[in-house]
Amino acid sequence: MTKQTKLIIGGVFVLMIVLGVLTGYMISGKKPSTSSSSTASAGPTATGKNVFGSADSKTFTDSATGTVEKDGISGEGTHKLVRDGGPSQTACLVSSVLDLDQFVGKKVKVTSKTMDAKKCPWFMDVGRIEVLE
Repeated sequence: MTKQTKLIIGGVFVLMIVLGVLTGYMISGKKPSTSSSSTASAGPTATGKNVFGSADSKTFTDSATGTVEKDGISGEGTHKLVRDGGPSQTACLVSSVLDLDQFVGKKVKVTSKTMDAKKCPWFMDVGRIEVLE
């Protein structure tokens, strides 16, 4: 192989790697962050109520009240919301916004997005929590 052939083959490999990286970046759809603050970490509101999480009412449209407990049902959810009415009213919880561990044992009102459940009566992605007790 001549030196010129080796350079061409090396250039083709470098070009393939660069194109692969660019394609992956474009497919991922990542956009650079324009703000260092997050709307998902709200603290107590001006009304004195303890409200935590996202203010996005378009995504998180459902709500329920109950007591947060650790672990879901049959592996579905990281936590559960025990509500009045017995086991059929219990909701399995996950959160893409909050750490639910800090609310275990507390009576809360959750605002969430309902997701498909396989074993739970109701499966929710919690976006906002208001601590009631």
